[in-house]
Amino acid sequence: MVGQKRFSRTAVIIGFLFPSLMGLLLFQLIPMLSSAVISFTNWDLLTPAKFVGIDNYKEALQDEKTLTSLLNILKYIVGYIPSVIVLGLLFAVLLNRKLRGVKLYRIFIFVPVITSWVAVSIVWRWLLNGQNGLINYLLSLVGVQGPVWLQDFFWAMPSIIAVSVWKDIGYVTVILLAGLQDISDDYYEAATIDGAGGFQQFFRVTLPLLTPSIFFVLVISLINGFQLFDQVLVMTNGGPAGQTSTLVQQIYGNAFQSYKMGFASAQSWILFVIIFVVTIAQQQLQKRWVTYDR
Repeated sequence: MVGQKRFSRTAVIIGFLFPSLMGLLLFQLIPMLSSAVISFTNWDLLTPAKFVGIDNYKEALQDEKTLTSLLNILKYIVGYIPSVIVLGLLFAVLLNRKLRGVKLYRIFIFVPVITSWVAVSIVWRWLLNGQNGLINYLLSLVGVQGPVWLQDFFWAMPSIIAVSVWKDIGYVTVILLAGLQDISDDYYEAATIDGAGGFQQFFRVTLPLLTPSIFFVLVISLINGFQLFDQVLVMTNGGPAGQTSTLVQQIYGNAFQSYKMGFASAQSWILFVIIFVVTIAQQQLQKRWVTYDR
C-alpha cells in the first residue's frame, strides 16, 4: 500500500513536469544542439549541408558587420543600463511613499511593460519622425528645430535607448519597489536614533540593502541588452549606415534573408558565449558590492 501511494505520487509529479520538460526539450535543447551542429556547416536550406569546420566562426570573428554590431550593443548597454536603473530607483522611491493614488501611478508606469515591442516601436517611429512627428512638432512650438531622430548618425542610438528605457522602466521600478518594501523599518529607526538624516539613510541603509534587487536588474538588463532586436528592426532597421545594427539583427538577416544558416548559427553561439561569460563575471563580482545580510 505504501509502495503504491509512493508510485502514485511519483506519477503525479512526473505528469505535472512532463509538459514543461517536453517543451524545454523540443523548443530549446534540441534547437540549441541543432544550431551547434549547423554552425560547423555551410547550409542554405535548399542544398545538402557541407561540413566546413570552424570556418564560420573565423569568418564571424573577422566580419566587420559583426564587430560593428557588437560595438553598437556596447554603446546601447552603456546608455541604457545606468538610465533605466537610476530612473527605476527614483520612481521606486517615490512610489514607496504613502501618497494618495499611488496604486494608480504604479499601474500607469507598468503599462508600457505589457505592451508589444512591435506596437511600441511603430508608435515611437511616428513620434520621432523628422518631418511630421509629434516630438518635432512640439519642439517647433518653442522655436526649436528637432533633428531627424532615427536617421541621424548621432541621435539614432540615443533614440533607441530612450524608447527602451521608457518601456522597461516599469519592470525595473516594480523589482526595486519590492526590494524597498522588503527592508525592515528597524534599520531606519536605528539610523534615526544615531542621528542619520534622509540622505544618509538612503546611501547607508537603503542602497546597501537594495543591492540584491539592483544586481538582479543589472543581470537581466545586460542579457536583454545583448539580445537587442525588436525595436531596432522596426524603428531603424539597423540604420543609418549600420549605426544601430545589432548582432541579433545580423543573425536574423544572415539566417532568413541571406540563408547562410551555418554562419548565422556561429554568430548565435558567439553571442551565447559572450552573454555566458559576462553573466559569470557578474556572479563573481557581486561578492564585492552586493549585501545579502538583512
